[in-house]
Amino acid sequence: MVSVEQIRKVYVETVALDLEKLHIPKGESFGLVGNNGAGKTTMFRCLLDLIKPDAGKCSLKDIDVSKSEDWKYFTGSYLDERFLIDFLTAEEYFHFIGRLHGLSKEEVDEFVDQFEGFFNDEILGKGKYVRDFSKGNQKKIGIVAALIGSPEILILDEPFANLDPSTQIRLKNLLKKLKEEREVTMIISSHDLSHVAEVSERIVVLEHGKIVHDIQKTENTLKDLESYFAAE
Repeated sequence: MVSVEQIRKVYVETVALDLEKLHIPKGESFGLVGNNGAGKTTMFRCLLDLIKPDAGKCSLKDIDVSKSEDWKYFTGSYLDERFLIDFLTAEEYFHFIGRLHGLSKEEVDEFVDQFEGFFNDEILGKGKYVRDFSKGNQKKIGIVAALIGSPEILILDEPFANLDPSTQIRLKNLLKKLKEEREVTMIISSHDLSHVAEVSERIVVLEHGKIVHDIQKTENTLKDLESYFAAE
């Protein structure tokens, strides 16, 4: 479903990413962890063709992301607020994303309404521009927008950051539901080890752009991750 082969990205003399091979099968909940500068965001940006690697290729459903844009029709993503169009209202932004997927305003409204609990009555009907929402509410907007069009692949960078505890729980339940009901292939990074361990069935640890651990989740995974990072 998602493949990375011989990917290398260097900034000046710093190796940001150096992955020999990584494969994420259909329907897997994949967690990516690592300290700042480990290469997580660089990997996401390569997967989404936002930056060009110096070598290697990234493929989504066997499509080389650098050679075709067909992968965009089945891939949803949210990295940060720069993905948003901040001079639109939340509803206008959702409708814009919906049009990209060939959906009518009515279809988008019906889809978005199901996330009212996730929004906690802080997003819809407020008449606010995206730029005027808090960081946490901007993140809610970005995550739901990433789900418009029912993507087969979902990529989220630090989705739990800036969210209050209640919304973090709602998001975890939402991600689990996507996994169970639609077998969405999810790639999620987080600095919060407990969150990523809870929603992922496989976790990769990056360090200086390289994979240092690739583990299937067990009941001891969180403890093992905490021990690894505590020893650094």
